[in-house]
Amino acid sequence: MIFDEKDLRQINEKGIPISTIENQIRNFVSGFPWSPLDRPATRDDGIFSFTADEISYFSQYYENHLAGEHPVKFVPASGAASRMFKHLFESLDQIRSGNKDALLLSGDADFNSTGYLLSHLPDIAFFHELNSKLEDIHGKNASTLIAEKDYQPVIEGILTPDGLNYANLPKGLILFHLYPEGARTAVAEHLVEAARYATDEHHTARIHFTISPEHREKFLDLLHTIKERFENLLGVKFEITFSEQKPSTDTIAVDEENVPFRNPDGSLHFRPGGHGALISNLNDLDGGIIFIKNIDNIVPDRLKPDTILYKKVLGGYLLQMKTIIHGFLAKAEHGNASAREVEEIVEFLKTGLCIPPPDGLCLRPLREQQAILSDILDRPMRVCGMVKNEGEPGGGPFWVKRKDGRSSLQIIESSQVDPTDLQQKSVLSAATHFNPVDLVCCINDYHGRKFDLDRFVDPATGFISTKSSSGKTLKAQELPGLWNGAMARWITVFVEVPVITFNPVKTVNDLLRPQHIQGTINNAQ
Repeated sequence: MIFDEKDLRQINEKGIPISTIENQIRNFVSGFPWSPLDRPATRDDGIFSFTADEISYFSQYYENHLAGEHPVKFVPASGAASRMFKHLFESLDQIRSGNKDALLLSGDADFNSTGYLLSHLPDIAFFHELNSKLEDIHGKNASTLIAEKDYQPVIEGILTPDGLNYANLPKGLILFHLYPEGARTAVAEHLVEAARYATDEHHTARIHFTISPEHREKFLDLLHTIKERFENLLGVKFEITFSEQKPSTDTIAVDEENVPFRNPDGSLHFRPGGHGALISNLNDLDGGIIFIKNIDNIVPDRLKPDTILYKKVLGGYLLQMKTIIHGFLAKAEHGNASAREVEEIVEFLKTGLCIPPPDGLCLRPLREQQAILSDILDRPMRVCGMVKNEGEPGGGPFWVKRKDGRSSLQIIESSQVDPTDLQQKSVLSAATHFNPVDLVCCINDYHGRKFDLDRFVDPATGFISTKSSSGKTLKAQELPGLWNGAMARWITVFVEVPVITFNPVKTVNDLLRPQHIQGTINNAQ
């Protein structure tokens, strides 16, 4: 592929090696291979389901061994909230075209309808702020306008810049839950949650949000308003940092002939690389233990105890795993692990990590066994909470066949599975659990040095989609997903967590579910 001087300057300004661009174009030409599923990961076959005693043990282990680990909570928060309001936009279009009677706005229709939202609006956390905006603009509150069947200003009051402007904000800045003293945004709820399990021995809670540059000032303004109040309420000091998706993780777009797509001004067209690009942001963090959770999966205080407990359980398992593995690696580095210690780590490999040991390992010399096991174990680690599948969309835990014929535990999205292969579709549909994005990670090696996380990405797990720009069709490429291919070569453990720990807000109507209303203050220990 030949690029002119202007192209090369544009590529260089983004910090992307030309070899990376060439690889991306080759991916467009050849496509990405499907992930070959072996079988679903299930209880007792890849997913641990802990007893009450084990839950208590690992939670306590976390609390007892957290000192010196400098925990960090990593929250991807750059996504726009516009998709939350898709049905409101559709309703607004119908109203503006004079088709108001088709909206079912008068009563409790489908839970996901605009009608349900409007008839239950007083229960939603941002109702008071919406009323203030409407009264300033129209001299009437939402209840009055809805009673008069004047729905347009209410919907516009939620969506547009003259109102709450929620269609143009990220989810983190939207009011999610109502309390006696006022409403909290999703960001505020993450601060409260982090204070309960991501606080070190010095009472410092570290949180890192990935954001879009255009929203940075709004995040800073919000935190300036609430940070000190929550520090006093919770007895912690917050250390809050931000990062943005790096231009170097953008991917080039091509046309239908796999020729680089160009903007009207002739420049190359680049697109964000998807959430897999955040592996670079994660790589920049310092912390012995890192919790990852999506911005919209958050509950009010009255429901936080279960979430906090299981975060400690996942963290406890990770810390125990880290102690065992790093202890072995430190000895194996100099060939000092005894035959008994090698036997014990092989057993832990099978029973604690669900990693089958290599065939014939025990027949090799002891030093060679240590070297082989070190190669398997000297890598980043993650413990992933998994929820029973109750029909929610999203990826799930599977045993995936590797090129060497063995299988490893991976989180797989449906888009990674060949839809024309009936056997593969059958394995996919047999999944018993799904991925709620509930991860606890260790990205340091046994010397305490950070791994280069790019070394553990499976580049063959990217994704190609069809988009449009300026009325023309283009093909876009997403990098391997953050918890899919970007972590494909990590040590991965799956642990069953209760469904109450998964309460995402995908549409604004989800804020009317019982889990998200009637918030009350408690200590959420």
